[in-house]
Amino acid sequence: MFDTDILIHTQVITRHIEMLDALFKHATEGIVVVDKSASIVMLNPKARELFGYHDQELIGKKIETLIPQRYSKNHVGYRDTYLEMPRARGMGHMMDLFARRRDGSEFPVEVSLSPFKTSDGEFVVSFVIDITERKKQENRIIEANLEIQKLNAELEERVEQRTRELALAIQRVEQSQEEVIRALKKERELNNMKSQFVTIASHEFRTPLATILSSASLIGRYPKTEDEEKRQKHVQRIKSTVANLTEILNDFLSIGKLEEGRVKSIPVQTNLREFSQNLIEEIRNQCKEGQIIYFDYKGAEEVWLDKQLLRNVLFNLLSNAIKYSEAGKSIYLRIKTGEQSIDIQVEDQGIGIPQTDQLHIFDRFFRAQNAGNTQGTGLGLNIVQNYMDLMGGKVDFTSDTGKGTIFNLFLPNHAPAGPVIETDI
Repeated sequence: MFDTDILIHTQVITRHIEMLDALFKHATEGIVVVDKSASIVMLNPKARELFGYHDQELIGKKIETLIPQRYSKNHVGYRDTYLEMPRARGMGHMMDLFARRRDGSEFPVEVSLSPFKTSDGEFVVSFVIDITERKKQENRIIEANLEIQKLNAELEERVEQRTRELALAIQRVEQSQEEVIRALKKERELNNMKSQFVTIASHEFRTPLATILSSASLIGRYPKTEDEEKRQKHVQRIKSTVANLTEILNDFLSIGKLEEGRVKSIPVQTNLREFSQNLIEEIRNQCKEGQIIYFDYKGAEEVWLDKQLLRNVLFNLLSNAIKYSEAGKSIYLRIKTGEQSIDIQVEDQGIGIPQTDQLHIFDRFFRAQNAGNTQGTGLGLNIVQNYMDLMGGKVDFTSDTGKGTIFNLFLPNHAPAGPVIETDI
């Protein structure tokens, strides 16, 4: 009976050993057993596969053999501390752990430790899992999350931008129904430029032509010598009206050439003082009664600029100063030249530009609210800005309603690199 119990007990132990051996050999995790000195005493086939070693290559080697060199020095201290008071736990909490293969390559791992004792002494078993695929998935998730965050940020920015635009649009609508109507009118004008040319030309030509026809008819009624004053009055009206028509035609022609890209800026050496004085004499006959153009010039007289473009700019600004100022008001043309720059200022004491209109004053076809019945196409200042851009300059202004306007022109002063060619405007 006693022998039978021993036999059964032996069979049970043998079966347990076989089962443990099967678990050890066929486990899907790498199993590495180290002794108290951190030397490897046993590892299962999965561990050898993970680390790329043959059957007995790792036996007797320190556990640091399986750890990347950059971590192995510090690891010695960590494992000695652990071996003094071993306990079951996972390694590297909240840290990324890496193991080293036989060929020196590294891979991410998850490791848990369990101490145990046998008659041969104290040991620690390490369970090692290759988490390369998990890390790839985590990285994909991180990248996806970053992309989602980026898209969310862009979406929020777009929403904020659209909200700001909507708020600004609502604010503009609430400011004035008149501003909205004018904005819509401007939009239609920009989208239908060709038809606007025809419409404006028809409107602007009709009144001057009627004035010319009327004055020409009335001149015929004054055949006597003593009617000379009356005849001259109508002759002057005809001359003034023809000048206005010429100005309108020049605006249309300039816009057409600008649209076609036919206008180029070619600086030539010019006596700017003489040029300006001649221009003032030319435009003086447009002045109303009592209007005086004061001219102030400082600096060198010989400069480099496109005479024709500058003539059109100054003629437009001085004409506007005369047109939108009452009789008896003064107009000022001030010029200051330097080695590299030319500063020009045209000042009037006219009706000024309303604050609400100043943002659009250089827009094509735009006319300020207080322009009234004063003749004009709304093209002049747009042409001025385009010509200044062509000359590499800038134009700005300050204006107070009822007090006047100051236009400031800033131009470069240097000779062209290539041959000089006269501009055809």
